Amino acid sequence: MSLVADPHQNSLNKSGEDHVESMPLKDKDGNCNAVDHIFKEPSTRLEDGGDEMQELEDADPPGGKRETWSRNLDFVFACIGYAIGLGNVWRFPYLCYKNGGGAFLLPYAIALLIAGVPIFFFEVAIGQFLSLGGLSIWKICPLFKGVGYAGLVMSFWLNVWYVMPMAWALLYLVNSFTTSLPWEDCENTWNTDHCVANYSISDNYSSTPTDEFWNLYVLNKTETIDDTGNIRWELSLTLLVVWITCYFCIWKGVKWTGKVVYFTSMYPYVMLIIMFFRGVTLEGAVDGIIYYLKPNFKRLGDSEVWLDAVTQIFFSYGTGLGSLIALGSYNKFKNNVYKDALIVSCINSGTSFFAGFVIFSTLGHMAHVQQVDVANVTASGPGLAFRAYPAALAQLPISPLWSCFFFSMIFMVGLDSQFCTMEGFFTACMDEWPKYLRRHKEIFIGITCVISYIIGLSMVSQGGIYVFEIFNNYAASGISLLFLMFFQTTAVSWFYGVDRFYRNIEQMIGYQPFIWWKICWVGLVPALCLGVFIFNMVEFKPLTLDDYEYPPWAIAFGILLALSSMLCIPGYMVYLLLVTPGSIRERFTKCITPNWSEEDLRRGLALPRDANRKMQGPYQDYLPPSYATAVAEGGPTPV
Repeated sequence: MSLVADPHQNSLNKSGEDHVESMPLKDKDGNCNAVDHIFKEPSTRLEDGGDEMQELEDADPPGGKRETWSRNLDFVFACIGYAIGLGNVWRFPYLCYKNGGGAFLLPYAIALLIAGVPIFFFEVAIGQFLSLGGLSIWKICPLFKGVGYAGLVMSFWLNVWYVMPMAWALLYLVNSFTTSLPWEDCENTWNTDHCVANYSISDNYSSTPTDEFWNLYVLNKTETIDDTGNIRWELSLTLLVVWITCYFCIWKGVKWTGKVVYFTSMYPYVMLIIMFFRGVTLEGAVDGIIYYLKPNFKRLGDSEVWLDAVTQIFFSYGTGLGSLIALGSYNKFKNNVYKDALIVSCINSGTSFFAGFVIFSTLGHMAHVQQVDVANVTASGPGLAFRAYPAALAQLPISPLWSCFFFSMIFMVGLDSQFCTMEGFFTACMDEWPKYLRRHKEIFIGITCVISYIIGLSMVSQGGIYVFEIFNNYAASGISLLFLMFFQTTAVSWFYGVDRFYRNIEQMIGYQPFIWWKICWVGLVPALCLGVFIFNMVEFKPLTLDDYEYPPWAIAFGILLALSSMLCIPGYMVYLLLVTPGSIRERFTKCITPNWSEEDLRRGLALPRDANRKMQGPYQDYLPPSYATAVAEGGPTPV
């Protein structure tokens, strides 16, 4: 199905004679208009422009040639590193416990099949097909290019705040190189008179050394967001180290990144395996695992459980930001992206499930030592990684060693996802403006990292945790991400045409995938995104942090962050329709017509709507030598 207008077809009789080629008309800026065409006879074109076309094929594109992965394994490891993020380690295990234990796996599996795997496959496939980043791919349906701009804005905000957990983890890691962890006792300069090292005591007056290390040393947070306080110099240094590390992970392009990902993606697995075997051998570990997996099927009737499953899928797979499109765009055209997507999806969800055993076996041991219920030591997000789990590590023999393992794992898990998100941002920009950015890639990346670091300083002040939560809840997650993914899948499935996109995939891998993914792209994914979006709008609640309620101006700032990406989609639609000449019907038709370039026609990417109709243009299946050679050898090879 497709609403998109096809380019004018060539005049072909049944025998393939009297071929006339359709050439895109270019405006004064050199942009290709996919609707208006100039028709020339092949012989005329060969005489007038054959040599020029050959020169175009031999010349480097603006900004230099585009890189590809050195080997397919580089792409797989990059996707694994990107997909395995902090959400797998600190969010999924807690959601399992919170939403019915093993019963939560049912809605999670359903959301995985309806949204997770289809969107993951969708994004890497369209990136590989067009060999372009998340902004330039929208030449297939220019009206929706605002989706690319929205993803660009969202990924920039995500890059700014996602580094903060890595900066915290690095600070914890530095403080772990000691004979006694600083959060094991209450004998430090930041501890108060209310600090009690006995975790079994729970009242309104006492506090644990872990909580005080987090609140009074790491954050040293103020009482309200209005009081920003001073910059925490320790965090500003670790944040700087993180940004420098991210820069050197991607500054030389995907050839270099492909080497880095082997270490950054495998190191967390080594640490998880080591900590798993240590955790399950601890006394009380079974209690923690039972708490993690014990099913409570009554919770399946709660809408919040299903909402958590959907949001966890979107959060952990990192869809909608253009990063997966960028990673897929560096593949070779004939790579079996379908197989890769299924492999990475299984590894992603399997890692989330496995991480739960690592986390809850250790928390079960902590509960056993303190003679309390596991429920008293569980938390989500930063609370799990920087409060509950460090407290559990403090109970282990040789606790500094296990603390080094854990926080180095957190750092590497975040690093992989971070520089892949950065790669998505930079790829989109450089593909859109190659003449200005690709040749100066190192400088462009460096300037962006500096700007992001400066913005991130607002999160390392004493009031920085409040700013972090605003970015966490509004900038690149929740309603803005759902809004983006709804238009992304709708644009390709309903306007470009899901049948045509399936045939494009067949061009790459040699066969059409299972029809289930088509059903998801056409109906299930847009319906799910729209439904959850409406639910979030109806159930909108003011942002809080623990017991602190954010003031109206802070919530308004968060909403503006969300709108900064969301408004790109309708805003660009209005702009494009206004600047396109013609009647309203003609404008709309032009704006939804693929803007194929001559190179796309040469490669055989442009497909007619009807699969039984022959493709246009004198080119072979993939890849022909040139227009001139094809004509000189007696005409185009039938496709």
